[in-house]
Amino acid sequence: MSQPDIIDTAAAGGAALRGGVLRTGGFVGGLVLSLASAPLLVRHLGDAGFGEYSAVIAVVLIIAGLTEGGVNTIALRELAAVTERDARNRVMGDLLGLRVALSVVGVGAAVGFSALAGYGADLVTGTLLASLGMVATVTQTLVATALQSRLRFGWAALIELLRQAVVTGMIVALVLADAGIVAFLATGVPAGLAALALTALLVRGDTTLKPAFHPGRWIPLLRDTFVFALAVAVNSLYLRLTLVLMTLVATATETGYFAISFRIIEVLVGVPVLLVGAAFPIVSRAARLDRERFESATRRLFELCVLLGTLLSLGLLLVAPFAIEVLVGTRDHPSVPVLRIQSAALLASFVACAAIYPLLGVRRHRAVLIANLASLVVAAAMVFALVPALGAEGAALGAVVADCTLAITATVLLARRGGPSLPLGVLPVALVAALCGYAAGSLAGIHPVVEAVVGCVAFVGVLALFGRIPPEAREVLRRSR
Repeated sequence: MSQPDIIDTAAAGGAALRGGVLRTGGFVGGLVLSLASAPLLVRHLGDAGFGEYSAVIAVVLIIAGLTEGGVNTIALRELAAVTERDARNRVMGDLLGLRVALSVVGVGAAVGFSALAGYGADLVTGTLLASLGMVATVTQTLVATALQSRLRFGWAALIELLRQAVVTGMIVALVLADAGIVAFLATGVPAGLAALALTALLVRGDTTLKPAFHPGRWIPLLRDTFVFALAVAVNSLYLRLTLVLMTLVATATETGYFAISFRIIEVLVGVPVLLVGAAFPIVSRAARLDRERFESATRRLFELCVLLGTLLSLGLLLVAPFAIEVLVGTRDHPSVPVLRIQSAALLASFVACAAIYPLLGVRRHRAVLIANLASLVVAAAMVFALVPALGAEGAALGAVVADCTLAITATVLLARRGGPSLPLGVLPVALVAALCGYAAGSLAGIHPVVEAVVGCVAFVGVLALFGRIPPEAREVLRRSR
């Protein structure tokens, strides 16, 4: 008798949480590698050269985002929902073919833009090479959904870390070799190919790696992903809209204060996406095959996200002075209160993810788009209402309001029309635990890092007293011991 798929077993929740932790660890490791190589790259290329490098990378990333089309999320949902080998092969073959077609369009658009913008021969060549590296990377992430759909997150995290390690190693080598800007823009090619080769080796027995070029089957896929892709684009815009609009209504100094805080938040809001995304295969499978399990998984996901989001928000609130000191060299910088205000955005991001992924699981893409459009409108309105009088702190407050709008709207849309009843009772428990944690951390009064550790320990202690430690977290701790 064949072994059941882990997604269909009671071990799925613990595996998803461990997978989210592994992916987050890989994300942090890649971030550390990136930070290690960034100063070398900036000093080697100089201000102007690094500006040109950043401009090319920005163009490539924008085009990649526009041509991604939600393909990876749809692939993860479909591969998690089907178990038959032929069905998995058809899904992956069609999506690989679609990815190739979209990538060709993307490369042409990026190179064409750089040429029309007058970037010069070297930068146009660099745009082509960087685009090819991005094609290898997005193809690898698509193939890696076969690993994630089986909850094999350890390998997925390791491959992501490998790719960043190759890029970092090449940057260091190129700096030592006194290379030019084109060589640095090409580092994504070998890194992406190395990651793609390893991923293909790991999934070769589970799904096909041959693209299927059947445009007639692409149309339903594109129709299925269009609304979601638009929602992703709106989400990306809303996250950066406050900073862009500040350049119009605030001084350069106030904009700088907010930008410093935003750089930290921009990194941290990726954590809930990694953690919650690890549970998406379970939610997607259950949404199609087992309504009762889908509702149970959604409730567990919501409670876990509220608690984790509150914990990380509390930690950032207490450690904010040290985080700013690492970036600018002083704890008394005006961006400290800005970051403390924005710490609440972490909780909102966790709650938003806890609602959006189940909405994707039941294919309610329009609801995801509505939630993101609402947050976009609020973000723009808050900038004009608060920034002229309050500066960077007003921008931070407005950004938090926009994040909360996204979380609340997505949650309401998930719960309506017979949706799962969510455990809203966890909210007051999390608030009480956070207040106790903040009081304990503030009383420590030694160092922001110590205050954050004390506050987080107190938070967990209060949860234990209320009996609200999630069973998935207890399982991870038990396995760690």
